[in-house]
Amino acid sequence: MKGEKRHGAMALLEFRSIASGVLASDLMVKRSPVALLRCGSIQPGRFLILVGGSVASTEEAYAAGMRVGEAERSLADHVFLGDVHPYLHDAVLGVRRDLVGDALGVVETASSPALLAAVDAAVKSTPVLLSETRLGDGLGGHALALLSGNLHDVETALEICVERAGSRLLARTLMPRLDPDLRSILDGGTRFGPCPPHEPAGAEFPEEVECAWDV
Repeated sequence: MKGEKRHGAMALLEFRSIASGVLASDLMVKRSPVALLRCGSIQPGRFLILVGGSVASTEEAYAAGMRVGEAERSLADHVFLGDVHPYLHDAVLGVRRDLVGDALGVVETASSPALLAAVDAAVKSTPVLLSETRLGDGLGGHALALLSGNLHDVETALEICVERAGSRLLARTLMPRLDPDLRSILDGGTRFGPCPPHEPAGAEFPEEVECAWDV
C-alpha cells in the first residue's frame, strides 16, 4: 500500500452473536466518523467489526461497540490500537508480503482481536516482517499470522506474541531454516484451495510406486 493513506488507529470487536454484531456496527458508524473497514460473520457463528480512523473517532466508535457487547452480553473479544503498525494495518486489509530471512514464525490464536494485539506488539518491538494475517474466515474462528526474518528476531517476536495473547494463544511454531519449496508456496498464501501443486526434484509419482490395485 505504498503511497496510500493509512488510518492512525484501528479497533476490532468480535461478537458471539451475529445479531448483536450487526447492531453494534450500526451504532458505531452512527456515533463516530470512522471507516467501516470490514464487518461480517465468521465461524463459528460470530461477527467481526473492524473500524479505522483518527485516534479520537476510532476510540469513540470502539466504546460504542463495547457498550452494545456488554449490554447484550455477546462480546467475545476486542482490541483498540491507537497507533497501529503499518505492517499490521496493511495485512489486516489483505496485503501480503513475501517471506524474508531464514526463519518463519507462525502464531495462531482463539480470537482475532487477540492476534492483532499480539502481532502489533511484536512488529513494533522487533524488525520482523508480517507476511500474512488471517482473521476468522476459513479458520473456524481462529486467527493466524506469519512472521519472518532472522532467527533471533523471529524468536523474540514469538515470545512477545505468547505474552500478549495469554490464554487466547492456541499455538506458535518456529522454523529456523524454512524449506525453500515451502517458502515459495507460503508466499502465495496459507489457504488450501488456491495452493498450486508443487513437485520438487525426486518426488514420487503414482506411476513410479507399486499400488495394491495394480498387483
